[in-house]
Amino acid sequence: MTYHIQTTTDLPVMLEPKYRAPDALGFSRWLASMPVWVFPVGLALLLAWPTVVQAQTVYSTDRIIGIMAKWLPLLVTKGFLLNVVISFFTMFFGTIAGLFLGLGSVSNIKLIRVISWFIVQLFRNSPWLVLLFIVMLTLPFEIKIGDTYVPVPDWMKAVFGLSLPIMANLAEIVRGAIKSVPSAQWEAAESLAFTRRQILWQIILPQCFKRMIPPWMNWYAIMTMATPLVSLLGVAELVTLSRQAMEAEGNNPSLLVPFYGFALIIFFAYCYPIARLTMRLEKKFAVKG
Repeated sequence: MTYHIQTTTDLPVMLEPKYRAPDALGFSRWLASMPVWVFPVGLALLLAWPTVVQAQTVYSTDRIIGIMAKWLPLLVTKGFLLNVVISFFTMFFGTIAGLFLGLGSVSNIKLIRVISWFIVQLFRNSPWLVLLFIVMLTLPFEIKIGDTYVPVPDWMKAVFGLSLPIMANLAEIVRGAIKSVPSAQWEAAESLAFTRRQILWQIILPQCFKRMIPPWMNWYAIMTMATPLVSLLGVAELVTLSRQAMEAEGNNPSLLVPFYGFALIIFFAYCYPIARLTMRLEKKFAVKG
């Protein structure tokens, strides 16, 4: 059950302030501010590239188009789909861990606050690629459960590695949202004999959720576009499969822009609507970045 504290003449008027996310929504604003014509223009340039490089390479335009048509189904269903799966699992685990880490940052127990602060600062200020390498080299390739060996795929290791910085950044969002709730809410709830746990889970957090949605979506878009980093570790996602497809077709330079241009366009087509929705929710919830 969710409680909303009503003010009385003995209590100060409790106005809900506009929440300023710890991590500004500048990325979503930048992406959402891009005009709609960027997508068709990018597609036109991608299709026109074979004509530009035809005189410099042995591959004709028809051959390049045929190669792209042959590999596109694999790049979408096996490559980009894995990028999306990695982003989903990363945000899922990062959100759960970040929620508890953010709650630890506002704990009454000093030791918990200090440990939470250290974890947040450590993973917020660490290079994502370095974290990925550490996780990939540290985690085992398989886990023994009884007499059964359970393999640990590389993409699951990548999920764990990317979840660490996401966890830290989402923890700051949780902490900032809790701190943005007026102190009068705490005082009014305490005067009604609510426990701290009841105040936090039934009064404070319900007011924070809508404030955290836009920055959470912003981080999801960033996370999705960061998933190609796992290609450096051999995970068979879109960029890795694109590189393997070009190697299978002779590593001709004329294939670089079509393959990587397709990757750029499909990521843009996936993340741009998220950025637009983030901006709409930001205005709806009066969230200022």
